[in-house]
Amino acid sequence: MEKKDLGSVVMYSNRTVLVTGAGGYIGNYVVKTLLDMGINVSAVDNNTERVDLRANIMEYNIFSGNKEIFEQLGRPDVCLHMAWRDGFVHNSDSHLNNLYLHYEFIKNMVNGGLNHVAVMGTMHEVGYHEGEIDEKTPTNPYSMYGIAKNSLRQSLEVFLKDKDTIFQWLRAFYIYGDDIKSKSVFSKIIQAEEEGKETFPFTLGTNKYDFIPVEELARQISLCVLQKEVEGIINCCSGKAVTLKDMVEEFLRKNEFNIKLNYGVYPERPYDSPEIWGSNKKIQTVLELWNKSVLVDGR
Repeated sequence: MEKKDLGSVVMYSNRTVLVTGAGGYIGNYVVKTLLDMGINVSAVDNNTERVDLRANIMEYNIFSGNKEIFEQLGRPDVCLHMAWRDGFVHNSDSHLNNLYLHYEFIKNMVNGGLNHVAVMGTMHEVGYHEGEIDEKTPTNPYSMYGIAKNSLRQSLEVFLKDKDTIFQWLRAFYIYGDDIKSKSVFSKIIQAEEEGKETFPFTLGTNKYDFIPVEELARQISLCVLQKEVEGIINCCSGKAVTLKDMVEEFLRKNEFNIKLNYGVYPERPYDSPEIWGSNKKIQTVLELWNKSVLVDGR
């Protein structure tokens, strides 16, 4: 394969990226983004109805405990592990019940020969925090979802510390877009509007969050797994904080909805900060690497 001198930054279009959770809310966008870039994608999920048909769609139970799973999944160059149950139900018992299964899957993949693994994380690992979050910010998760994700990251850091394996933990922030499928406040507002309701019960909406469109999140995730220079925790975010009120009011204007927000009905969740955003320094480095690189297809 031809290799171009790009200051050690080379991206190959004939690499195979295995995406678990490929049919999920974020996963299907990532699969499409990678395919549009010319990347070979193997897609695994329990439900593959939304998966782009250009992908190599595979039916396989990744939580079987099979130690030969790396071979059976085609020896991918990269594994992007996005599969996760009840991601929008933060205190579901499933998060802790399935924690070891996620660890075992990645352990078996690495022991089988995988040398590049990326795992989807969440800012809910951090728990209550005011201000900017970077990769050194202490974590003290408040929800079962955050606890499980944080425990998985810590476990993998211990397991991989002596391995010759690229490890990226892709920490997502507040995602919006494709709102009817997101199970977010935006999807609930859409449902209420369609039901003809005049008002929607809301918080005060003054908390500020780091919002990122799902399409941009998919782009950031895709570019992270196509390079090896930036490792560890990578915040996939915008790097700025916007009030929830401003985001939702703009959403109502953009969609020309008639429904009005009834402010102050619900209290803020105890683990939601008045203002929180991600440091985007590492993701900006990834984007800069992409801008100065050339995608080598090897054909």
